[in-house]
Amino acid sequence: MYRAGGGSDEYLSWAVFCAVAVSGLSTALQAVRLGRVGAGCVLTMGPAAAYIGVSVNALIEGGPALLATLVIASSLVPVVIAMRLALFRRLLTPTIVGTVNMLVPATVLPVVFRRLGDVPAGAATLDAPLTALATILVVIAISLKGGAILRLWAPLIGVAAGTVVAGSLGLYDPTRVGRSSWVGLPEGGWPGVGLDLGPAFVELLPAFVFVALIGAIRTITSAVAIQRVSWRRPRAVDYRAVEGAVAADGIGKLLSGLAGIMPTQTIGVSVPTVELTGVAARRVGIAAGGILVAVAFLPKLLALILAIPSPVIVAYLTVVLAMTFVRGMTEVVQGGIDHRKAMIVGVAFWVGVGCQNDLIFPELLQELAGGLLQNGITSGGLVAIFMTLFLEATASRRNRIEVALDRSAWPDIRKFLAAFASSNGWGEKMAYRLDAASEETLLTLVGQDESRRTRDRRRLLLQARKENGAAVLEFIAAVGEENVQDRIGLLAERPDDSLVEQEVSLRLLRHIASSVRHQQFHDSDIVTIRVDPPATDRADS
Repeated sequence: MYRAGGGSDEYLSWAVFCAVAVSGLSTALQAVRLGRVGAGCVLTMGPAAAYIGVSVNALIEGGPALLATLVIASSLVPVVIAMRLALFRRLLTPTIVGTVNMLVPATVLPVVFRRLGDVPAGAATLDAPLTALATILVVIAISLKGGAILRLWAPLIGVAAGTVVAGSLGLYDPTRVGRSSWVGLPEGGWPGVGLDLGPAFVELLPAFVFVALIGAIRTITSAVAIQRVSWRRPRAVDYRAVEGAVAADGIGKLLSGLAGIMPTQTIGVSVPTVELTGVAARRVGIAAGGILVAVAFLPKLLALILAIPSPVIVAYLTVVLAMTFVRGMTEVVQGGIDHRKAMIVGVAFWVGVGCQNDLIFPELLQELAGGLLQNGITSGGLVAIFMTLFLEATASRRNRIEVALDRSAWPDIRKFLAAFASSNGWGEKMAYRLDAASEETLLTLVGQDESRRTRDRRRLLLQARKENGAAVLEFIAAVGEENVQDRIGLLAERPDDSLVEQEVSLRLLRHIASSVRHQQFHDSDIVTIRVDPPATDRADS
């Protein structure tokens, strides 16, 4: 990328050094979770491939200084999203998250596979296949039959085995390693930040902002997925951690801009690596970040890694990206799948694959948004988002009421629900179900509020709508300390005679509502419940 943009050897040296160092700092920051920054999980950061096209244009138009300015400006996008993530909650559906995770390997692997034959001139025909086969067989064998400790080292052992085979076949070139020093700094220096916000900046800024938006969505999907695989027992997604992941992503991009290089981004190997090894401790992420920072100052070790033959890297990425695809499928089908979800996922996935492989109007897509829509993750993700927003826009009108989050608000809520049930043709039995489910949800939120240290008076917005014959109620209030969805899930594991008073309310809610979803953010607390009508009302609706 830096060569294509006309960068010098000194700038290339500086860019590689900073990319490794910033990736290490960002990875450690994700694991540490300082306040509202960081996911508190092992999320590996690396150079953002989606920025390659726009970064090359920036380097051609104004050099590293212009690139630095544009990256700094676009880093505000994930920061703003992290501060107001609740406003984007309609885009945090399992359908969109799962589709994007399925598109990552579907769009990346074709590019990766093209490097299978990237070997020195004069190599035998079978050298590359044998090297790749040795790598992938070792990783798969250890992952399938090895114990927990051995599985932790499966990727490293597989890469080492493949490298040994490659070396025996003459595919490993140690020349670069021999020329590099043990400890040192890059040859180039800081390129600086441009202050000229001229026509080139104005022309390229929209593209950088758009890519930053797509990158934030990618980080959101990774932060959701990493929580799915990081706990031994299933838990509801903590969206406060998702906010932290997006904030750390923004800080990583800001550091990249200040360094004058292409931005960092959450990379796709994080989730499958945790799933493959079974290790998700935060200290692993901190250690990985520290190692990356150390490697930046060890040119010989960096050269040793960069010299690993392409067939070995391709074989390793095949395993981890295949697991990413399966994780995306799992995200999509959890909680069932209907014709709407199937339509969104199917169309978005294949549009993304088609755009990535230049099968859908390639000449036209090259001219739109600087060719950004040729990226399958971008185009497929946007299709899933637009189809979801279309469903939201054409859904039945939402009835809403805003009250104080207090027990005294119940009479007003009850009148609101009675009018909602009547307007949708439901009888007394359905009205009773709505009353019972809403009362239990209100009491649970009020109970959480009373247990918090702060006594700030909060407001509650209740939205109600009819969806596929059922009632969907959405309670929006300030954030609480516990997740209702988790607590309801744990009730099935406790005997009835051990219930405490607060859990009685949750158990009633579990039996009344067909589904409960609790999204916790730093600035809001959203509980969405679905209540199906009884058989008598269902026949009428």
